[in-house]
Amino acid sequence: MSQTTSKLQFRPTIDQRVAVSVVYVAALFMSIMDVTIVNVALPTIGRQFHVTTTSVDVIVIGYLVSLAVIIPASGWIGDRFGAKRTLLLAILIFTGASALCGTAGSLTQLVIFRVLQGVGGGMLTPVGMSMLYRTFPPSERVRLASILMTPTALAPAIGPVLGGLLVSDLSWRWVFYVNVPIGAAAYLFGLLFVKEQRELRPGRFDLGGFCLAGLGLGLLMYGVSEGPDKGWSSPQIVITIIAGLLLLAALVIIERRVAQPMVNLRLFGDRLFRACNELIFVTMVGFFGVLFVVPLYYQDGRGLSALGSGLSTFPEALGVMIGAQVVSRVLYPAFGPRRVMASGSIGIAIFTAAMALCGAHTSLWWMRVLMFGLGYSAPHMMLSLQASAFTTITPASTGRASALFNANRQLGGAIGVAILSTVISVVGPGHHFGATIVPNLNAYHAAFLTASAIALAGGALALAAVRDEDASATRSGRRRGIAHGSAEEQHALVVTSD
Repeated sequence: MSQTTSKLQFRPTIDQRVAVSVVYVAALFMSIMDVTIVNVALPTIGRQFHVTTTSVDVIVIGYLVSLAVIIPASGWIGDRFGAKRTLLLAILIFTGASALCGTAGSLTQLVIFRVLQGVGGGMLTPVGMSMLYRTFPPSERVRLASILMTPTALAPAIGPVLGGLLVSDLSWRWVFYVNVPIGAAAYLFGLLFVKEQRELRPGRFDLGGFCLAGLGLGLLMYGVSEGPDKGWSSPQIVITIIAGLLLLAALVIIERRVAQPMVNLRLFGDRLFRACNELIFVTMVGFFGVLFVVPLYYQDGRGLSALGSGLSTFPEALGVMIGAQVVSRVLYPAFGPRRVMASGSIGIAIFTAAMALCGAHTSLWWMRVLMFGLGYSAPHMMLSLQASAFTTITPASTGRASALFNANRQLGGAIGVAILSTVISVVGPGHHFGATIVPNLNAYHAAFLTASAIALAGGALALAAVRDEDASATRSGRRRGIAHGSAEEQHALVVTSD
């Protein structure tokens, strides 16, 4: 026996469901936490580089636009070069760019490194998600979704707390350095234990689809992100949004005529996948918008520090973790996705509307209780969406489907922040009282009520668009032919040990 064969024989192996989950959860936690932790550091970074708060926002905008440009291509890249290789490259780029961000000597350098970080982040989530859905059969996807709720819940809650500690006690540079050990561990673990997933017929690179999708989403993301600050009537914002919408309209027309499109819009012909994409968009508009407003309410409206705000937000994460267990173990198997999704949206709407009743002297414990309730309600919608969205999608199409799903999620989150920021701005976050500005809590109350109305719309959409029978394979363990594809489609995907 050769030395190489001997090494391979004693190479440790791990169940791929465990291996892929560990790498993806670590990488997802890192990327989600990065967004919230960087927001805490923005004022300090602005003072470091002697720029205004408005100017320093380019650090966030550059990342979001880069993310939007690369997401549509991520499915094809993973299929063409191998999902494992692409995921590890994404982690490497994101981690390396994080380290570079920490060393930045100017705002320009920091923005360039953030754009590079967005390239890694844009590939990381869709490719990792497609690997998970190819690894877990439909009958195990409720369990998978409950696993994914952990980083989704913990990262936004831990980010502000950790960010406040790092900025106060060390330096703003550590909000980027903190990603390095997490990314390095995820990369090494994936390199050793994750097996390659390769699509044998990925098709040719669709340059037209990439340009239209990347530019269209990038312009639209920029427009909706900058609209609240620059003004929706600003020529720059109007032109950017219109150009983005026109490019996306052209994408819809052209990609439907391409034999192997990069952005496979034909997947929206699947009833369940289409409904879940509509729901993830609406849900992210309302829920992510609330998560954006709550820290503003705490810090600008009630005068809490960044650390105090983070600690008062943390009950939401506890609610998510408890709610995820209840949904995955009891509610989803018993009732299916439709009613569980609707109840989650209604719960989000109720708890968010109740936040509008909290005045200047209301005990913060009431807000913490409401945050726990908001977190408990979220998995009813989010977990059910993640468990059912890809039930009827074939393994060969999972990469492109994941890119579409994540593009909708990112765009919904950006629009949610834009809508609620605009509501706060229109109402006015402060009153002039002599020479001082007194917080106007009515602005935050209006934002909470707007988010509540959006959540109710999500509940109505779930009842109207989702059919439990389409997702029956995720409840009973039965494997439908359409969920796994024909024999020809199955053989289009191969798994290798490297």
